[in-house]
Amino acid sequence: MGVGVSNWVLAKAVSMRGQMGVVSGTCVDTLLVRRLQDGDMGGHIRRAMAAFPIPGVAAEVMARYFNPDGRRPGEPYKAVPMYRQVVSKVREQLTVLSGFVEVYLAKEGHEGVVGINLLTKVQMPNLATLYGAMLAGVDYVLMGAGIPKEIPGVLDRFAAHEPAAVKFEVEGLARDDHEQLSFDPRVHVAEAPAEIRRPFFLPIIASNSLATMLARKASGRVDGFIIEAPTAGGHNAPPRGEPVFNERGEPVYGQRDEVDLEKMKEHGLPFWLAGGAGSPERLEQALDAGAAGIQVGTLFAYCDESGIVPELKADVIRQAQEDRIDVLTDNRASPTGFPFKVVRMGGTVSELPVYQKRERVCDLGYLRTAYKRADGRVDYRCPAEPVDTYVKKGGDAADTAGRKCLCNALFATIGQPQLRDAGEQEHPLITSGDELKNIRRFVGQDRSGYTASEVIDYLMTGIRCTMARARAMLEPAQVSRAV
Repeated sequence: MGVGVSNWVLAKAVSMRGQMGVVSGTCVDTLLVRRLQDGDMGGHIRRAMAAFPIPGVAAEVMARYFNPDGRRPGEPYKAVPMYRQVVSKVREQLTVLSGFVEVYLAKEGHEGVVGINLLTKVQMPNLATLYGAMLAGVDYVLMGAGIPKEIPGVLDRFAAHEPAAVKFEVEGLARDDHEQLSFDPRVHVAEAPAEIRRPFFLPIIASNSLATMLARKASGRVDGFIIEAPTAGGHNAPPRGEPVFNERGEPVYGQRDEVDLEKMKEHGLPFWLAGGAGSPERLEQALDAGAAGIQVGTLFAYCDESGIVPELKADVIRQAQEDRIDVLTDNRASPTGFPFKVVRMGGTVSELPVYQKRERVCDLGYLRTAYKRADGRVDYRCPAEPVDTYVKKGGDAADTAGRKCLCNALFATIGQPQLRDAGEQEHPLITSGDELKNIRRFVGQDRSGYTASEVIDYLMTGIRCTMARARAMLEPAQVSRAV
């Protein structure tokens, strides 16, 4: 759904209804400090920080970022240092704390199940975020947008508070050269706390071959799969084979991009279907096909509890009701090179004039690519940063065409836009699945909003009808046997 959309409020609402609520773990460190700078209305962030088990960290972050009165008009957010291969102890602790806070709040006060979703391609903060989430008792870890085969072993080691490392993807490495990212919990605690529970791991996959590789070669236990179709929002896996594009410039997916569910059953692991799955009929179909359930994004993204600015949610719902909504699979938008679903709306970066007017700046850096410089050092570049800067770092100017700063745009979508010179603020960008136009079927023509609980009730209607039919068929048989 994007940064901060599936936040702790939404995940908690879903979890309390007996389903798995999933928080987005992407950029949660910046999300945390911006909430603090906006005054932490309700005191929720501070309450979670007070429960953080590593002494002194919460106080340090509070002193640095908390503003009880919120920011003054025209005051930009104070930035956190951009992530690198190696960061300071303080920077690591901020990331651990942010992962803890989001999961702690989602799990607070109930016994429901909570997961965290991370992007494999956002490499550098992931280890610290995972450890923080595990300190808060996260139940599931979901990871896609890459090949997270080393993560199961990381979870094993973090459960015992042991250090872990993963391969660091760096462009320009020699054949026999390698880099890694590491995180050592022992650096942050004088005495390791009791062993914590290892969460279940569900990689997000888009092909049978990736599922097979992860099931056989992952560094530890894989507990199931999320099978994501290219109709899902956010980043999509690119089509297999030679790329083909339609008249709108969207990548065309074919039969090679469909996952064979019969082959998935051979792994003996549960799987969930995602992408266009948010309807009672699709839930029934998924269960009939052997799935454990579905993953739903789009319907929840526009419910009252999600992090999207209320005015944007209402505008999207209205346009869907009027059959004016349009979702484009933009092959150029994301700096990662993955296709990215974009809702085309006025006043957002999806509009060419808005995109062109924005001065390029890269000050969050979550989607930067690491590369090896001529002097052997690792540096970072992003095709959405200023073109001259990117080229000076050895990048190809052609790679910058159409690239959008998703980091800043997605923060604007949840009401935390950074302010630039002369009071100009970053514009939002909304991502949704292809099924967005069908939201009117659920919400109807008269309502402008709805709750997460209503989404669950709607999705479960098909199952309830099936159960009612089964009971109706069973009862006469029981009567006849009794007679």
